[in-house]
Amino acid sequence: MLRGFEHVGMTSGDLDRTIHFYCELLGLTLALRRQTEFGEMAFFDTGAGMLEVFAPKAQEIGRFRDVPPHEAGMRHLTFAFDDIDAVFQRLVDAGVEIVEKPRDAINREMLKRVAFVRDGDGILVELAERAEGRN
Repeated sequence: MLRGFEHVGMTSGDLDRTIHFYCELLGLTLALRRQTEFGEMAFFDTGAGMLEVFAPKAQEIGRFRDVPPHEAGMRHLTFAFDDIDAVFQRLVDAGVEIVEKPRDAINREMLKRVAFVRDGDGILVELAERAEGRN
C-alpha cells in the first residue's frame, strides 16, 4: 500500500549555500544534516515529502545541466506557496537567478500561477500557487 511521496535526491556543490536557499529563502525545514564517508548529506522537509541533498567530498561539482525536451529526466522541482509574489520578491532581493517572473499557469486545472528561478547549483525551481479547490 502506497503511503505517500517520500523524497527526491539531488547533488549540490555547496551544502551551506543549498541550505540557505531551501531553508532561509523558500521555507523548507532542515530535518537532518550529517557527514558520510563520501561527503555530506542533508534532508529538507517540505511538509509533504522530503528533499535529499548530497554534497560529495573534495570534488568540483559542475552546474546543473537542463534536460533537453527530447531526453528523459527530471526537469525541475516545484514548491507550492500561498503567495508566489512575496516569495519571488524575497528571492529577487537575495540576488537569486531569475528565469521567469510570476505569470498565469498553462495548466490552470492544477496550478493558478507559476514562476521559475535557479538555486545556487543551477537547478530549475518552480514556485507555484495551486488552482482553486486544491489544498
